[in-house]
Amino acid sequence: MAVRAAVAGASGYAGGEVLRLLLAHPEVEIGTLTGNSNAGQRLGALQPHLLPLADRVLAETTPEALAGHDVVFLALPHGQSAAVAERLGPDVLVVDMGADFRLKDPADWERFYGSPHAGTWPYGLPELPGARAALEGSKRIAVPGCYPTAVSLALYPAYAAQIAEPEAVIVAASGTSGAGKAPKAHLLGSEVMGSMSPYGVGGGHRHTPEMIQNLGAVAGERVAVSFTPTLAPMPRGILATCSAKAAAGVTAESVRAAYQKAYADEPFVHLLPEGQWPATASVHGSNAVQVQVAYDEAVGRIIAISAIDNLTKGTAGGAVQSMNIALGLDESTGLTTIGVAP
Repeated sequence: MAVRAAVAGASGYAGGEVLRLLLAHPEVEIGTLTGNSNAGQRLGALQPHLLPLADRVLAETTPEALAGHDVVFLALPHGQSAAVAERLGPDVLVVDMGADFRLKDPADWERFYGSPHAGTWPYGLPELPGARAALEGSKRIAVPGCYPTAVSLALYPAYAAQIAEPEAVIVAASGTSGAGKAPKAHLLGSEVMGSMSPYGVGGGHRHTPEMIQNLGAVAGERVAVSFTPTLAPMPRGILATCSAKAAAGVTAESVRAAYQKAYADEPFVHLLPEGQWPATASVHGSNAVQVQVAYDEAVGRIIAISAIDNLTKGTAGGAVQSMNIALGLDESTGLTTIGVAP
């Protein structure tokens, strides 16, 4: 019997991406699609690439519209998911692609998002230690942010193996889709083309506490994170360059061995052969993660680089992967490691 899924926020980038993936999922039947500001419009006018759903009309995002589904994906702006989720039944699997339920510390949420903390749900990054067990059978899932997905997967093996000191410096470049679909002057093509620029500098980016939370859980102690995001002239993708001071006695061989051990059996994370480096173009449209690691002996630092598609593994792909685990399906169902090139 098919799993019936609704998508709230179907007109945005995250909603459109999860629909693209669900259309290829053999166990899913797509039900109601909602979009508050676009309610009443045909999906084909807003997401013309989703041809099989072109004639669907968007409903308003209400509990009544979302009722009667096995799974509800919430692709809503930050701060809006909690009010919708609390009115959905406990037997419905709710997958939140916003930030509302990612953070464990209420103070972190209030500092970075400026509203009361709604709570914490099982975290949808299956590759982290213990995450799969927490997702199995769960009826609530908090999908990670796109930057924390790339950064956590780049650095977690080093902390799991206790070969890195609890301090990380991260510079990551993201495509413009990470800022959402709403019109913004600084995201106009004429502003972005041929230019890169930083933002959220000095610890101000909302994904910083999520990185600290993830890495600290693996390390067993707080990991200080200095994170500088940059905007790249591309629609999709994240390239995260992460470094941490190596622990005493670390060698290039021990660093490589830690990453090989961590990712030997992961279906979506691929540790590249030595000498080959991650590229966002290689994971375009796929749920794959490319990772490479090196040891800079001159300064005693581990350098880990990852590439993901921010809309797929960084958002909708992670949501579908986590849904699969929660429902007892093979976690790769409906997902691919095959990118699109050129």
